[in-house]
Amino acid sequence: MLTLKRLFVFLLGLVFMAILIIGWLYYHYHRNISLPVVPYEFSIEPGSNLKQISKQLVDEGILPDRWSFILLSRLLNKESAVKAGDYHLTEEFTQIALLKYLIKGDVRQNEVRFIEGWTFSQFREALYAHPGIRNTTVGLRDEEILALIGASEKSAEGLFFPDTYYFVKNSTDVEVLQRAYQTMQNHLQAAWSKRMESLPLESPYEALILASIIEKETGMDSDRAEIAGVFINRLRIGMRLQTDPTVIYGLGDQFDGNLRKRDLQTDHDYNTYTRSGLPPAPIAMPGLASIYAAVNPATTDSLYFVAKGNGESQFSTNLADHNRAVNKYQRRQIIRDVK
Repeated sequence: MLTLKRLFVFLLGLVFMAILIIGWLYYHYHRNISLPVVPYEFSIEPGSNLKQISKQLVDEGILPDRWSFILLSRLLNKESAVKAGDYHLTEEFTQIALLKYLIKGDVRQNEVRFIEGWTFSQFREALYAHPGIRNTTVGLRDEEILALIGASEKSAEGLFFPDTYYFVKNSTDVEVLQRAYQTMQNHLQAAWSKRMESLPLESPYEALILASIIEKETGMDSDRAEIAGVFINRLRIGMRLQTDPTVIYGLGDQFDGNLRKRDLQTDHDYNTYTRSGLPPAPIAMPGLASIYAAVNPATTDSLYFVAKGNGESQFSTNLADHNRAVNKYQRRQIIRDVK
């Protein structure tokens, strides 16, 4: 009897202890957490695990201890459900409410947008101007930046895909650069695998160079494939590309907005009036439409085109027709400028 009595007391004690623990946990998880300040902002980095997140919340002064939050997450089977991002707390939370909030991922989106046709210099300016990006490459040469992101190319121009990128506040510029570079590589490889047969292009990089020229020459999307076809035709017969955007790019800071005859006659690596074939590197960031146009151009007999002044281009199959089109549309533009 004594043994049974002791066992009963022992079991009763366990039940009492369990009730105390459950009661304490219930109180602990349902009482409001005092935030350091209200409103309060904090960020959870991508790839953070539960231990790292709980430590961060303790270090930030949001949670009183790590183990209770870890235990709560495991009890609810939500160990890997917390989403990365920037959080903005405007009121006090209980631990359970906080966990649900972090699982829901009601984050503030930081974004930076890079535009088709931008140069790498403009890309870097946008990075450095964004208040949510931690800049670590200021003062570095382009070659040093390429080394940081593991790129093997010699020129940074055109290597980064123009798009809107979302990121956690205080992400580094290198992280954004790596994503934009890898996105461009993925799109370029996908387009190259679906390229037209017998293109006069030796590699995806040559396709990227041509795509950058198409991007700068296209005023209206409906003309893009035809413009690509003109350049492909010229490459096939060994005719010089004779495209103004490459010359302008090669002039750099010397270009004052007015392209002169002497500029077209002055030889340099990017002067496609004096040199045959493609320039040595892209001249801008092409968008997806230009990339696919470069590897799947329109089938056309055209060898020439000129801007009409309204975004469209006039295409010609011979020089005589082209000269007439140039005379017609350039004269119209001169008259419009004078007025």
